[in-house]
Amino acid sequence: MKYSLAFILLILTLHPPVLAQDTVDSIAYYQTYPDQLVLRTYMSRKYTGLGLRIEDVHYWYRPNSTLNMGVGATFEGLTLNLAYGFGFLNPDKSRGETKYLDLQAHSYPKDWVIDFFGQFYNGYYLERGSSIEIRNDLRIFPGMKLRKLGASVQYLFNGDKFSYRAAFLQNEWQKISSGSFLAGVEMYGGQVRNAEGILPSEANAINFDQIKYFEIGPNLGYAYSWVFKKHFFITLSAATSLALGRTYLNFEDGHNQSNWSVRPNYFLRGFTGYNSDKWSVNVNYVYNQVNLVPVNDYLINLGTGNYRLNVIYRISPRGGLSKKLNWVSRFKNKLIKK
Repeated sequence: MKYSLAFILLILTLHPPVLAQDTVDSIAYYQTYPDQLVLRTYMSRKYTGLGLRIEDVHYWYRPNSTLNMGVGATFEGLTLNLAYGFGFLNPDKSRGETKYLDLQAHSYPKDWVIDFFGQFYNGYYLERGSSIEIRNDLRIFPGMKLRKLGASVQYLFNGDKFSYRAAFLQNEWQKISSGSFLAGVEMYGGQVRNAEGILPSEANAINFDQIKYFEIGPNLGYAYSWVFKKHFFITLSAATSLALGRTYLNFEDGHNQSNWSVRPNYFLRGFTGYNSDKWSVNVNYVYNQVNLVPVNDYLINLGTGNYRLNVIYRISPRGGLSKKLNWVSRFKNKLIKK
């Protein structure tokens, strides 16, 4: 499928602009660009995979998602990105075809980290790394469908000194190393189904055709940004949760089973690159793993990832462009007043 991102992603950060002159800490640790237009070109790939473990046998199902090339812009907290999976970037057809809509929104208002997931994937293949010998023609599961809906909201305790936006949106510049604890809540739900069975025919286990799940719980994490020679940075973030959840399996022999329990999930982010007043080049990776409640000996997890290479240039809008962008400020101010 060539359209890996066949939608326009709008992220509106609903908070007043954070000016670099607001506090001494902001001036010392990071610089903001409230009046500049951040232009970017990027390459990215998104995916949501399914992991299964039955006793000592591991299975890892992946979608044949596309590598995308795109352009985008950020202004006054509003981000617009549009990407396309060109054919010359995705020549491999041996893993079957995946049709999907991957809605990931990662928003970083000051003092907050907000993530939304809407994963709609049709068509998977079994990774060759799975610890069982399976014929190549049986590795493709065109009828497998995965749905995942979820959100995570976290409070950033040291937002005056640490900026996620510098690493992810590039509308700020972290100048001095700093970090912050985060805490919040997350919730996920969805299903996986395949009428012909989710396990391969060679599997020495009772097959099943449907997984349903729901989880909710608190999370806690920490993020830190190392700055070298003012311009180069590495930002790492890790969070874990204890989620109360239920998993339901429908087996091919007609019976079904479910189980309630508390499971740990985790959320990892990594960013590295170069930042300056005008230019930024960076690589970032966001990974979220939801570990479902085990049912008998069936251990299941869902892994959602997004990795990107960005080249960014900041400009100060002038003349006609400045007038056209004024509607963004007016629209945002109206929302804040409400």
